[in-house]
Amino acid sequence: MGSFSIWHWLIVLVVVLLIFGTKKLRNIGSDLGGAVKGFKEGMKEDAPKVGDSADQQGRTIDVEVKDKQQS
Repeated sequence: MGSFSIWHWLIVLVVVLLIFGTKKLRNIGSDLGGAVKGFKEGMKEDAPKVGDSADQQGRTIDVEVKDKQQS
């Protein structure tokens, strides 16, 4: 139940290459890389910038409330 040896990993790699082929694996890798890059760019665009209107939403305005008294 220990870790696999290098021979086990080589056999798994050969089987995966035989099943999928190198071109398909390369396409999967490039698609995954493009998706990660797009996700990172999307996260940078959504981040609030200094001086943006989203920055002012967290501020508190202190006001004095006057109650109307009925006479």
